[in-house]
Amino acid sequence: MPSYPHLLAPLDLGHTVLKNRVLMGSMHTGLEERGDWNRVAEYYAERARGGVALIVTGGMAPNAEGGVFPGAAGLYTPQDIANHRQVTDRVHAEGGKIAMQILHAGRYAYGPDCVAPSAIKSPISPFKPRPLDEAGIEKQIADIVLAAARAQQAGYDGVEVMGSEGYFLNQFLCAATNHRRDRWGGDYANRMRLPVEVVKRVRETVGPDFIVIYRISLIDLVPGGQSFDEVLRLAHAIEAAGASILNTGIGWHEARVPTIATSVPRGGWAWVTRKLMGKVGIPVITSNRINTPELAEDLLAKGAADMVSLARPFLADPEFVTKAASGRAREIAPCIACNQACLDHTFQGKISSCLVNPRAGHETELNYTPTDTPKRIAVVGAGPAGLMAALVADQRGHDVTLYEADARIGGQLNMARIIPGKEEFHGLVEWFSTMLGASRITLHLTTRATPDMLLGYDDVIIATGVIPRDPAIDGQTAPHVLRYTDVLRNAAPVGARVVVVGAGGIGFDMAEYLAHQGPSATLDLPLWQREWGVTDPALAPGGLAPNGPQPTPSARAITLVQRKPGRPGKGLGKTTGWIHRASLAAKGVTMLGGMTYKRISAEGLVVERDGAEQTLPADTIVLCTGQDPLRDLADVLPQAHVIGGADVAAELDAKRAIDQGARLAASL
Repeated sequence: MPSYPHLLAPLDLGHTVLKNRVLMGSMHTGLEERGDWNRVAEYYAERARGGVALIVTGGMAPNAEGGVFPGAAGLYTPQDIANHRQVTDRVHAEGGKIAMQILHAGRYAYGPDCVAPSAIKSPISPFKPRPLDEAGIEKQIADIVLAAARAQQAGYDGVEVMGSEGYFLNQFLCAATNHRRDRWGGDYANRMRLPVEVVKRVRETVGPDFIVIYRISLIDLVPGGQSFDEVLRLAHAIEAAGASILNTGIGWHEARVPTIATSVPRGGWAWVTRKLMGKVGIPVITSNRINTPELAEDLLAKGAADMVSLARPFLADPEFVTKAASGRAREIAPCIACNQACLDHTFQGKISSCLVNPRAGHETELNYTPTDTPKRIAVVGAGPAGLMAALVADQRGHDVTLYEADARIGGQLNMARIIPGKEEFHGLVEWFSTMLGASRITLHLTTRATPDMLLGYDDVIIATGVIPRDPAIDGQTAPHVLRYTDVLRNAAPVGARVVVVGAGGIGFDMAEYLAHQGPSATLDLPLWQREWGVTDPALAPGGLAPNGPQPTPSARAITLVQRKPGRPGKGLGKTTGWIHRASLAAKGVTMLGGMTYKRISAEGLVVERDGAEQTLPADTIVLCTGQDPLRDLADVLPQAHVIGGADVAAELDAKRAIDQGARLAASL
């Protein structure tokens, strides 16, 4: 049985003891804004039951102008305090501790009343902020301090003051966003005055027996960012002002360097936290892309931090800590850092959830309760939809048989996981395999189910997935034309010049796969840092390498084309699409939109744009032109339940497939 002596060791803060070294990092879920405080309370209580030592809430606004968007949640009235008391009471009843994050968005606030140190518009917001005068700054300090006092009244064990990610306090720290010439700007002693004053006055207000976390930006990843000497100077001042803990923040939201996406190496920012270790006398937390107990234990054992922050892993599996502690680490549902149901939902105004765990954020309405009437259920297809449906049905007590035509489980996930930068999908398939092994499900591989085989079952679930869509391009049967499945499933050889037809998610994945050469940067941190232009902030302010990104050249000459006019990749994930576009552009991949596919010749793909024909030269043409549902079985079994790609073929949408499978099985 694996043990995690560092991870599970208590942490004594003097006035209170944390039962282990795991913090659930702050995530905005959108739940508080819905006003269903029982739902909010259950979301946090489930994580407290899972054994985490300290939870940090999503960011709560200290005032209207500081909210990340109009109507953002905060603590403004006695009723707000009573609402939050429901959350703290429920967490405490489960043996947990919880701190409220106070987040002032500054110029990142998505509203016309936003304020900042200087009138400099953010590149990620359409609103130019109003620069604060002395009275305005005093109001912001007073409002943040009042929010801390209200959090204490509401029963929180502490607060986290958000000073990183390019938000309000971080904006004062950096010369690029602070052009003031008064005592709040100019040299660094003046620029750091505001965060230090905030922490000092928060501590004076809440007293000594209350946790005060300061989220400190250790590497800004923007031009004009802080040097490490400045960061260290701030850390000392924040400690002296009364902070209990320093929590690592990485990069501004406007930074053009990925910080938490799946292509970022695991634990890829712990080296920055390690630079602070031994320099301050209070505990230091490391964060970002830590998603297994083994990695967390290793970081702590090697002295990279005193504590680890895991945020999205607690969406994927609320029982992360208890499973690790009880020798069931292989059963921890893995965070694959895809952003699809968490951050993408946040920026779309939806409830944040999890691709791997559809219950996240929906704990009061999606539950896998034991059934009173067990059924015999057949599930056809062991892709993500069928696997989740089978596992939930089995968990509820049904007798489940799972049929899969392939020799292995995983379906479309087996193509996703060979794309460089998507190595986390290996862990998802392994988790499904582990959970199948621990279940009572009867699995039949290399078995193509027929209607006769499905007679006698009480319910049949069809999850047979998708087949590549026929684009009907003249000449597509030529030997130098491949479908994406030929390349990703069968490793068909591909020439030096490639045209990828179709620029959706599969087209971008295909271009990444074909452009790649050498080791995956996701598995090689120094290589990843070179490719994205990251360096030590002690060498360059903000941690941006002076010579910029140095990407590995593409292994092939690749042209990515789509029929739709406009920029290819516009429909990719809201928070990750820019990463895919930037990565391919850096490798010299040509991306073209607004093309009419005329025909395929021996020389390449003949297209028409703006009335003019041209040939895009290619040794190989790869068709990534969408998918159609595989419904041959569903069409002859009208009473069957149809889920996943067999229901609706939309890219390789594991998020919808897993959610559909879980919800169907929960309802049977």
